[in-house]
Amino acid sequence: MGGFWARALRRAVPGSLRGVDAESLEELEERLIRADFGVDASTRFVEAVERAARRGDDPAERLAAEIRAVFAADAPGPGFGALAVADTPPTAYLFVGVNGTGKTTTIGKLAHRLVRDGRRVTVAAADTYRAGAAEQLARWADRAGADFVRGQAGADPAAVAFDALGAARARRADVVLIDTAGRLHTHKGLMDELAKIDRVIRKCHDGAPHETLLVLDATVGQNGLVQAREFSRHVAVTGIVLAKLDSTARGGVVVALREQLGIPVRLVGVGEGVGDLQPFDARDFVQGVLAAP
Repeated sequence: MGGFWARALRRAVPGSLRGVDAESLEELEERLIRADFGVDASTRFVEAVERAARRGDDPAERLAAEIRAVFAADAPGPGFGALAVADTPPTAYLFVGVNGTGKTTTIGKLAHRLVRDGRRVTVAAADTYRAGAAEQLARWADRAGADFVRGQAGADPAAVAFDALGAARARRADVVLIDTAGRLHTHKGLMDELAKIDRVIRKCHDGAPHETLLVLDATVGQNGLVQAREFSRHVAVTGIVLAKLDSTARGGVVVALREQLGIPVRLVGVGEGVGDLQPFDARDFVQGVLAAP
């Protein structure tokens, strides 16, 4: 995966850092900012590189250590992408995000991976508003070999989530993946509705949702921070899925998300294929930054 990050970040690090001078430091800072590491982190990384060079240490190693430190507190969970797993099945993952981020596709890819790994999966279409949303998710579920639960058009999304958890228990599912309608984080009514879905899930099954995953479009860069902050005001976001990462050079936003919000990036979408959902790996990320040509 390191090679993917190298391509995605597109020369975040300018050549060798061994011959560090003012010009190369300025170029490094500009490239880190353009790659969406954030101004504060970019400045701190460059200062660390400069100090290392003055001491005669390896600046590239210092940069790698500084970036790795951002993710040092992330404890790996037992599930795919370090996701939590319930003590008593089913494990419930709730997916949230604004319109068009790739939630449905992400759920389909994750369902495929979990089924491939021997899990019995139920996929729930709690997006009861968007025309064709349930049909799209149903196709993904069928492709993955997962069970599928949907409600009537315009039905209460919280009721669909409730029914899905009941169906998952009855079918002895290991995991239930709950899709929700895309909603702008500025729309109070829809955000309140999302909070209701969360409350209902919590009452329905012990410990649920075991993960609330915010799907962000990587191409929006630092605007993803705004979305993450606002969604976190209404539901307890436990992890980020960074979708469409193959379409942007702004992969450094994973640093800003972890450092500014304390939310780990769990999964990254790196293509359109069913297998193009991968766990985020900080070591591969750092390797990709330093390997960028």
